[in-house]
Amino acid sequence: MIIGKPAPFVRAFVEAVDEAIRAHQPSHGMSAIQRTWLAFCVTAVLVTNSICWARFERASLGTYSLAALSWMFRYSKIPWDDLLVASVRVILRHYGITSGSLVIDDTDNQRSKSAQTLAHLYKLRDKESGGYIWGQSLVFLVLVTPKISIPVGFTFYQPAPELSAWYRQEKTLKKQGVPTQQRPPKPPPHPLYPTKQQLALRLLERFKGQHPGLRVHCIAADALYGTTPFVDGASALFGGVQVISQARSNQNVRLHQRDQHLADYFATHPGTPQTIRIRGGDERVVMVRSARLYVCSHKTKRFIVAIKYEEEETYRYLMASDLTWRTLDIVQGHSLRWLVEVFVQDWKGH
Repeated sequence: MIIGKPAPFVRAFVEAVDEAIRAHQPSHGMSAIQRTWLAFCVTAVLVTNSICWARFERASLGTYSLAALSWMFRYSKIPWDDLLVASVRVILRHYGITSGSLVIDDTDNQRSKSAQTLAHLYKLRDKESGGYIWGQSLVFLVLVTPKISIPVGFTFYQPAPELSAWYRQEKTLKKQGVPTQQRPPKPPPHPLYPTKQQLALRLLERFKGQHPGLRVHCIAADALYGTTPFVDGASALFGGVQVISQARSNQNVRLHQRDQHLADYFATHPGTPQTIRIRGGDERVVMVRSARLYVCSHKTKRFIVAIKYEEEETYRYLMASDLTWRTLDIVQGHSLRWLVEVFVQDWKGH
């Protein structure tokens, strides 16, 4: 397909985004040339299904040269930090969205071994092969509503070099049978290298500041974010909102002064079949059991839900901060994370 000029609906969207930027920061608006460039690039992405200056040039039959497109990207002072925020505001206003749920997740993006100048590159553990890959790790925030689901924030994660070196040394010394007392202590947290939980809290805090009028129903995340600082911090940010995360099967809980793993507790309390609606769509029958238990690491009670789908052999466990919610509401709230998996796969495929 040949691109003579930006698509009308794309140009209208870019104009609306520019107006949204100027409404909050008048000095950060885009020039006419910048708006035309951005509208063409968005149109070219839709047409070529790629982000490649050479393909853009060929699609325009040379009207927009590779050198000119690349120069605008590298040197034109486009307000990049404001584009995503303004775009989200335009979409929320267009669809009349005033509330939704937030989902936190992270993913790894593999890069070429020859890539050295990209930011936040480090050696990642490849879950599929069990080996290591060179790439970047992103933590992102997705807004889920009955009408649409859109990414509203992201940031890069990179572990502290001294922490990575300590983990490698710790693994080697453990294999050699060196006692804990003789192994080097874990280095203290580095302020320049925040953890994924800290980055997620920053994304939530930033989102609240950017969209103060949006009402949040709940916040969902996986087991990595099921820590006390994140659960309590995220809930407090939005006035005590429900925070739902996965819990490990070996998570210690206390019942009648006795500590035991979640898996051991629910082994003696089997679930019952329940019908739930996944992501507001299809209904499915699942085995569900719940209890309000004292979680030892959190030093407080949490609402724990054990759930098993028909095709699964073992239970997975959910942990919620608000004890007043119903069991099935927690299960359906956590099912919103499936939408994020779809978003990640779609994003990586393009």
